Amino acid sequence: MPEQGSEKRQSQKGGERFDLVVVGAGPGGYVAAIRAAQLGLRTALVERRSTLGGTCLNIGCIPSKALLDSSEQYAKALTGLADHGVKVGDVELDLATMMKRKDRVVRQLTRGVASLTKANGVVVYAGAGRVLGAGRVAVGASGDASDHGTGGGNETVLESDYVVLAPGSNAIELPVAPFDGTKVVSSTEALSFDAVPERMIVIGGGAIGLEMASVWARLGAEVTVLERLPTLIPGWDDELAAGLRKELERQGLAVHCGVNVTECRAEGARATVRAEQSEGSALELEVDRVLVAVGRRPYTVGLGLEECGVELDDGGRISIDDDFRTAVEGVYAIGDAVRGAMLAHKAQEEGVAVAELIAGRAGHVNYDVVPSVVYTWPEVAAVGRSEAELTRDGVPFRSGTFPFSANGRALGMGDSAGFVKLLAHEDTDRLLGAHVIGPWASDLIGECAAAMELGGSAEDLARTVHAHPTLSEGVKEAALGVDGRMIHGL
Repeated sequence: MPEQGSEKRQSQKGGERFDLVVVGAGPGGYVAAIRAAQLGLRTALVERRSTLGGTCLNIGCIPSKALLDSSEQYAKALTGLADHGVKVGDVELDLATMMKRKDRVVRQLTRGVASLTKANGVVVYAGAGRVLGAGRVAVGASGDASDHGTGGGNETVLESDYVVLAPGSNAIELPVAPFDGTKVVSSTEALSFDAVPERMIVIGGGAIGLEMASVWARLGAEVTVLERLPTLIPGWDDELAAGLRKELERQGLAVHCGVNVTECRAEGARATVRAEQSEGSALELEVDRVLVAVGRRPYTVGLGLEECGVELDDGGRISIDDDFRTAVEGVYAIGDAVRGAMLAHKAQEEGVAVAELIAGRAGHVNYDVVPSVVYTWPEVAAVGRSEAELTRDGVPFRSGTFPFSANGRALGMGDSAGFVKLLAHEDTDRLLGAHVIGPWASDLIGECAAAMELGGSAEDLARTVHAHPTLSEGVKEAALGVDGRMIHGL
């Protein structure tokens, strides 16, 4: 039975009838359902978790950012306030209270999503969705994550004109370091440790690994990061990656790039990790916790894809065309389970686009202007193309870089590490990329993304009046730097 929503409508075959059924209530799924309902489609939303919001709200973006902010407050109280003339007594960590606050933030947002779906008339079904074919979705009786809807006896069958699959993704498990849920864990367990580890290894130098490494290092753990590729945050601007590594090492994290983990043994209360370094030497560390954060893979288990004819690509992602359509008529897919970056905001935009396409509108996502952020401190953020990509493709460009050490607001905050770098086409001056490392880079990148979405040039940003003193002046100065005329930098 549905948990909430509008009056039932029976199909000719006896099942409940909808215009659209969305499977998965993460950022892509619930946004697709709400937008579809706004456009007049009678919409059902199927979710196997007991709460809406998917990985992002429950065990991903939101709880990790809550812990990042709390741990940053703790770190500042320990070492960062004296320079501001603020004296504090003995600073103590109350981890249980910090975790309760994190859970409270998650609870507030997941309840908020539930209220939004209800207010928009979306009918929510608790259970595991399974596609039976074009226009038919079976919902398992249990909303437990382990129930993949493969049983038939207690299933509810929903019929619809269209189906949108938004199943999300799971953490990748390394064969040499299988999860045991206690000593060798994914980011899910790392969000809820009941004590600060004395020593901790993070395998993977991407966004998830570095964010959780930052949390536990700030709270007192001795953290070592192991990254297989030559740099942290692989694929990002080289200067951003180098700058971030420098700042994290300054904060006490040990970083090893170009290492390959060959063994992880969990024995007793400790785990031992062995890795081979690029120069041939071996590294062996004994720690309390090992976080494996080497990426995520599409979650497609139990969806009935093979049986109904939905195809997967070589990466295990659901194959779609440019309008999100799968090989099965009327079945669409979005989010982490399809090609492209596994980002909540990318999934949300796809949710809006697919709903609008189904409703006969002109839905569209500009994948060239999807920002990415790593919420360490300093933060790093980027949108568009990097210097390496432009050079590889033979695109002529000019760049402008402005350091936060010359920004009055950053100096006043005591957070002057980092810079803003803008890349513009050499001939047209059109913005091609923006790369920021520094305080609140996650917010600053929005201005750059908006300018790029509108086809703006570096000159457009340079001519735009920015309030003083603000961090955003760094964007303006970098834009001036593209033309070699920075005022407050060299």
